[in-house]
Amino acid sequence: MERIVVDRTVEGSDLEVAFEREGTGAPIVFAHGAALDSRSWGPQFAGLRDDFTVVAWDEPGVRASAPVPAGFALADFADALADVVRAVGLGPAHLAGLSWGGTVILETYRRHPDVVATLVLIDSYAGWSGSLPAAEVRARVEGVQAQLAAPAEEFDPTLPGLFGSEPTAEVVALMEAMARDVRPETLALELGIMAGTDLSGLLPHITVPTLLIWGELDARSPLWVADQFADGIEDSELVVIPGAGHMSPLEQPELVNAAIRDFCRRNATTSGR
Repeated sequence: MERIVVDRTVEGSDLEVAFEREGTGAPIVFAHGAALDSRSWGPQFAGLRDDFTVVAWDEPGVRASAPVPAGFALADFADALADVVRAVGLGPAHLAGLSWGGTVILETYRRHPDVVATLVLIDSYAGWSGSLPAAEVRARVEGVQAQLAAPAEEFDPTLPGLFGSEPTAEVVALMEAMARDVRPETLALELGIMAGTDLSGLLPHITVPTLLIWGELDARSPLWVADQFADGIEDSELVVIPGAGHMSPLEQPELVNAAIRDFCRRNATTSGR
């Protein structure tokens, strides 16, 4: 993995961030969901690196990246992602985010529009408070609190309703490997931020082309959340992935990759090397 030190963090502290990079061409930078890491984008690396420079980070506090300092906020995640894009000379880039990662790239666009060529929001949220009813947000917060309070041997960072059908043995093994590396303090931070974030007001002000990719059977971020994005973002298009749940890039990678490839080709950047 490559590493850079980002310096726009709380209290002016430096923070090392790790990322994978493969391929050549226009850049696509992927931001993973909560309780995941850069390995979750393996099928996208395999399927897109022939046409694009594919980058996926371990966000601050995750796996190969340094732990986050106290007080780290959504803005700090966004600033760090913008630093990654700039440091490797890839901006403006196509920014793609799954679930929590979609919230991160929305905030990155809000704070650093110069690094964003397009947005690809996959089974995502404008923050839980920006996309879900208040009662659902409360229920999720209570679920997370119970999960984090469980004894260490019972801690399971995965969430129900991630897949539309039984995942393959390969995907199960990958999910188990990523779960073993989850830092509970980072998961608590991510989901706490999600619960308190409402970026719905940003949607009408997004002026870059935006692709919405949603699993038809997503139980975590249902299709009506996708409709909220489609209604709010003027220059957006929605691709529904048949038979997929919340983890559509792992569950139906060929269909997801085809949608990303077509969209990014039609909205080509001048970056890449």
